[in-house]
Amino acid sequence: MGGEKMKLLERIVYVKRQGAVLIISMIFILIFSALAVSMATLSGTNVQLASNQHKVNCALASAESGLQVMRYWLSRVTMPSSTQPSDYLSTIIDTLQNDLAANSISNITVNLDGSIQPVTLDSGSQQIFDGGILIDSNDPNILQVYTTGRSGQITRTIRVNYNIEPYRHPIFDYGIATKGPLHIQGNVDVNGLNESAEADIYIESEYDLNALSMTGNASIAGDVSIVNPDAIVGVSSSSSIGGETGQDAIDNHVTIGVPSTDFPIPNPAAFEHYIENIFDPNTDTTKNITLENIRIPAGTNPHFTSNVILRGIVFIESPNVVKFNAGTEITGIIIGDGNLDFPSEENQLIFRGHVQSRSVSELPDEERFSGIKQETGTFILAPGFSASFGGSFGTINGVIAASAIEFFGNAGGTINGSVINYADTPMTLRGNSNLVFNHSALAEHPAGFETTKVLEFQPSTYSELPL
Repeated sequence: MGGEKMKLLERIVYVKRQGAVLIISMIFILIFSALAVSMATLSGTNVQLASNQHKVNCALASAESGLQVMRYWLSRVTMPSSTQPSDYLSTIIDTLQNDLAANSISNITVNLDGSIQPVTLDSGSQQIFDGGILIDSNDPNILQVYTTGRSGQITRTIRVNYNIEPYRHPIFDYGIATKGPLHIQGNVDVNGLNESAEADIYIESEYDLNALSMTGNASIAGDVSIVNPDAIVGVSSSSSIGGETGQDAIDNHVTIGVPSTDFPIPNPAAFEHYIENIFDPNTDTTKNITLENIRIPAGTNPHFTSNVILRGIVFIESPNVVKFNAGTEITGIIIGDGNLDFPSEENQLIFRGHVQSRSVSELPDEERFSGIKQETGTFILAPGFSASFGGSFGTINGVIAASAIEFFGNAGGTINGSVINYADTPMTLRGNSNLVFNHSALAEHPAGFETTKVLEFQPSTYSELPL
């Protein structure tokens, strides 16, 4: 009897155990089902997130593409320096429209209000960009450019600024720039005050294969760039370029066939309104004399044999041969109004004595000099005139620009600027000339040269606008 009870109890326990396994199995099934559903949901969410992120990236990439497209076309925009700030936007838009039309670009349209119509980048993924340009409300010299990229319903907008500022001619980066060949003879040194690059030389020599010749103990501290691809360079064994002599000087410091660079166009007429006095041809030029804001009429041909002090603007009409045989002290600018395209032998500026130059900013604080004091960076602006220097000078405060230039004898000193020769005839340095170029004192935009206004991209202003 007792044995039967034990068997009955064991059967009951066994049955209970079978029920527990079923329940535990069901619990695990439910847990794994929940996990499967959760993982499926999470996976779907991740797929959606990835899809959305892809669209965001596509929208941002579209905006970036639009920015680069506009950057290309805006880099081609130039405006006359006389353009008024109130006309900046309309001039820029007009220039863009004309440039796009001239190049048969039909998928980019800039409206009169500065808005940019949608441009399709990829029709399959619905990637497009649009945007607009406008003048900053707080600063008329800043152009703001917006590009909005779209990918489906997702958008991203980028903004960047351009500064509207005068174009700086690369010619001013050289110590000497000449359209004609450069001939150096004797103990001539061309140096940089702060670094050798200040003594770099640019030569076009389009009509003369003998672009550069150096004889004697001549030296050029910088490098030489020559436009004429067939140019011939002659350097004597005792002459040097970039600190090297012989063939090494030519191989390592002379580049032939460089792209041409535009020469800035001189504008003598810009200084005429400063003139207050007319030079009297009967003036005794054998005595010390002071001239201020003066016009020297054509055909006067004055010959100053004593010391002369020049202040403000000295405007020399063409034709004229003006000689300074004694010391010349000038705080101002010498202007010649010759023809840039047709220089004449009857137009000459000759300095045989010592030349002492000061910046126009050092003129007295008087009404007659108030405007001139802002015309910095230029010493001589004389298209159509030749300029020759036979005497020493301490410092020339500005650019020397003429249509034929010569330094001879003991001419030499520091030039705070460049020497620019517009003539196709050779520019000559001979004797014991020692020219030292200082570009740290060079004005950003030397006075008297025609300039255009350009758009300078400012990468530091890049920003992604909030939605």
